[in-house]
Amino acid sequence: MPIPENTSPSSLCDVAGLKVGHCTDPRRPTGCSVVLCEAGAVGSVDVRGGATGTRETALLAPGALVDRVHAVLLTGGSAFGLEAAGGVMRWLEERGHGLPVGPTRVPIVPAAVLFDLWIGDASIRPDAGAGYAACDSASAGPPAEGSVGAGAGATVGKLFGFAHAMKGGIGTASVRVGRHTVGALVAVNALGDVVDPASGRLVAGARDPLGLGMRDSVAALTRGEGPAAIMAGSATTIGVVATDAALDKADVQRLAAMAQAGLARCIAPVHTQLDGDLLFGLATSAVPGRVDPMGLTVLGALAAEAVVQAVLRAVRAATGLPGLPAARELGGVA
Repeated sequence: MPIPENTSPSSLCDVAGLKVGHCTDPRRPTGCSVVLCEAGAVGSVDVRGGATGTRETALLAPGALVDRVHAVLLTGGSAFGLEAAGGVMRWLEERGHGLPVGPTRVPIVPAAVLFDLWIGDASIRPDAGAGYAACDSASAGPPAEGSVGAGAGATVGKLFGFAHAMKGGIGTASVRVGRHTVGALVAVNALGDVVDPASGRLVAGARDPLGLGMRDSVAALTRGEGPAAIMAGSATTIGVVATDAALDKADVQRLAAMAQAGLARCIAPVHTQLDGDLLFGLATSAVPGRVDPMGLTVLGALAAEAVVQAVLRAVRAATGLPGLPAARELGGVA
């Protein structure tokens, strides 16, 4: 599968202390993406969907003892794909990164999955080798977007059945104001449609019955058109938002919570019982200094904007598959 050329003017890697790597399986559209923060970053998570597949998220609660993570994994393959986190741990351990625990170091690697098993051979999914390979490919430069890594098998617009869906993907963006940068990396595998909030225009989503254009899922529901029988957990949008500010775990959780507004602005419907929507939050503390409540409010607003741009880039950079067109094929790229 070709890797689309990256033309992003910004990315999650603009946040100092982070690297991003992808592993894309050549045998079928699936893969995983890793965000490395080897020196440790304060981590938390905000979960809004009703069908999540995760690893190590309980320790991200503000009251939990561990507050530093060393990587975050986003992966295809549904719950099977969580195996890839073992490869990320091994890569980090070999390089001496992790939480000091007695005679060893334990890398902390939260992970979230998306469902892509209905494209190709479902027995092929990311494993520990894929997680390790994603780490090997990680760099601080702008990562590839579209149909790569965790976005390789992502789809959107499934409310009226997979036969009417379009290709999703993975995208990234960042926003900088004053001293601080906030970035996002989002794998878009949503039940709903993707809408550009600046214009209100549908970018990718459920196609009309003839497959020639987009249907507008919410408008169809208001007309009384019933959705298809959808399998729980078969859709989700998962991502990472991060900042170079010095935040504690409660602040990072608030950052991730505010960033969810970005998903609400550009995916409709979103946060459903059938989606596993969640956003991890990271703070690298590369820019020292206390952030007051108003400063955190600004960072949260920037995070939501970065999420919007990352979602739009994800579907606009995606490459279509037979019977599964991408936005660029149906005029949703502009």
